Parts: sequence; structure tokens; C-alpha cells
Amino acid sequence: QVQLVESGGGLVQAGGSLTLSCAASGSLLSINIMGWYRQAPGKQRELVASITSRSVTNYADSVKGRFTISRDNAKNTVYLQMNSLKPEDTAVYYCKVLTSIGTPYWGQGTQVTVSS
Repeated sequence: QVQLVESGGGLVQAGGSLTLSCAASGSLLSINIMGWYRQAPGKQRELVASITSRSVTNYADSVKGRFTISRDNAKNTVYLQMNSLKPEDTAVYYCKVLTSIGTPYWGQGTQVTVSS
């Protein structure tokens, strides 16, 4: 079992920045991929960014050049640095991890609101 606790969401003006954090606890040796998803009202949940245990990253086209995902394996934490935020980035952001056998675990979500 893996437990995830997210933090860092909030309200920010367009052009501003926020950093999300997701701390994992539990069966940490089995964590492989860590990532962030988001879901806006009336829309499907979508991948924002992911990072493997070897720090290979993947980004949605809509956030490339603005968001940066990183992980601190010593702290079992994944981060999402979000710069140049746009109103369309407004969503609930969820942390997700995949274990080495492909079992997914989700965080509870944190709200990010970008005002124009």
C-alpha cells in the first residue's frame, strides 16, 4: 500500500507560479512512475507530467516549457513547478504513482485556480 499527501494548491493570478508537492509513504520500494494529472470541471482527467524512477520525464503539450516535474527519492516526494500559469490551467490536480507491478495509487487532489 502507498499513501499520497498533496499540498501546494491555491489561487494565483495569470502569469504567476505555484509548486505542488506529493509525499508518498507506505510500500515505497515498489514505486516506479510518479506523476500529476488534472481534471477541470466537465472535462476528463488528463496527464500533466510524469517522471520515472530514473528521472525520465514526460509532459502534456499544453504545459511544455511552463511546468517542470521533479522527484526527491530520499524524501519520497514528487514536485510540480508551474510557471506562467493560465486560466485554462485551473483544475483539481492529482498525484498518481505506479508501483513496479503497475498498481496505481492516487492522492486526494488539490485545487489550483488561476484568475485572469
